[in-house]
Amino acid sequence: MFTGIVEEIGTIRTVRKGAHSAVLEICADHILEDVHLGDSIAVNGVCLTVTSFQKNRFTADVMHETLNRSSLSDAKPGKRVNLERAMLAGGRFGGHMVSGHIDGTGEIVEILKDDNAVWYTIQASPGLLRYIVEKGSIAIDGISLTVAKVGRTDFSVSIIPHTAQVTTLGERKRGDLVNLETDLIGKYIERLLTMESETLTAGKKPEMEAGKERGGLTREFLEKYGF
Repeated sequence: MFTGIVEEIGTIRTVRKGAHSAVLEICADHILEDVHLGDSIAVNGVCLTVTSFQKNRFTADVMHETLNRSSLSDAKPGKRVNLERAMLAGGRFGGHMVSGHIDGTGEIVEILKDDNAVWYTIQASPGLLRYIVEKGSIAIDGISLTVAKVGRTDFSVSIIPHTAQVTTLGERKRGDLVNLETDLIGKYIERLLTMESETLTAGKKPEMEAGKERGGLTREFLEKYGF
């Protein structure tokens, strides 16, 4: 689990591609101070496992599904990437809950300066936009950001100069693809409601376990309290 607060910008040193996979070697400094084999590191928002490391670099395997879902399919030597270690149980929670499991990619279609802020408008598929809400949270290339606007085919975020300086978002241009991870809560709520609807359609009584009625989360309950 991550928070979406980028700790360091690393640089891809080498990419070894297989038929449907890849091995990345990434140069870094700060995040490797306490690294161990098997640790999780978010690379542009993608949770990867450390398979080897040296003083200033580490390697990680990228599987077929990850290449299909994320912009790591276009990883090249020299490309800079956002890095974050898995969150500590006793650490500050500065962003939002980020799993490192990318839902898909979006395309930057507009970049506008607004005094000291910069607005990014990102086009995304309907399957992703359904989970993106105004003033909600989203992880873009592993960066925890607040959604400022949502349109029919895109959404917008506004970043401050600090975010542009300490992440790769300030280097992005129109046409670039970015990794998107939508808020976990919305996906879980939809799944629970879908399961209930399917059960009722089948003419069965919703149950958590045999002989016990399921209580609590229903569509009516969520609507009553503003969800």
